[in-house]
Amino acid sequence: MSALLGLDRPAAAPLRLRTDRGGCLPLHVDRWFGPPSVAELDLLGRAVPDVLDLGCGPGRHTIALMASGVPALGVDLSPRAVLAARARGARVLRASVFDRLPNEGSWGTALLLDGNVGIGGDPRALFGRIRALLRPGGRVLVELDAPGDATERMRVALEIGDRRSAWFAWARVSVDGVERPATDAGLRVVEIWTAEGRWFGGLDR
Repeated sequence: MSALLGLDRPAAAPLRLRTDRGGCLPLHVDRWFGPPSVAELDLLGRAVPDVLDLGCGPGRHTIALMASGVPALGVDLSPRAVLAARARGARVLRASVFDRLPNEGSWGTALLLDGNVGIGGDPRALFGRIRALLRPGGRVLVELDAPGDATERMRVALEIGDRRSAWFAWARVSVDGVERPATDAGLRVVEIWTAEGRWFGGLDR
């Protein structure tokens, strides 16, 4: 999600992710630019090397993994986010998850945190693409919406103050809704947990 900003620091103006149905989705900008929380460090401890951090933004997870000796590569489309992450010492590639990436089929873990399960607006297609990036036995560590929340595809636009981006495809996936797109993509839901008011899942290839 932080890839949407195209910024190297939190914006002063309010940030909103406007849906085509008139609502807004929360954006946690301060979190993206801060250090990993205790819950995030616990999640990173479950990662199997080597790790792809998809939609890495300013790179806090990539940096934390590298600092602990885990080989990791951040992937982000935003040039400013990539520059910010590299300036902080992260190894980052400017690309989309749907582009050709290094070492396809050999990654141990892919991260989809901070709402990045919404990338592309089609969770099944996203999970299928990630499955192709992982080695047999690899895993996806994904942040999900809470049980009872909607799993849905939509179009959204990023609003910064009185400016709005172009509309683009996005998705939300809840704990209740992750199993079907994961299974359809050849992944198995092996773990669901909650910490710090957030929900996470482990999906294995």
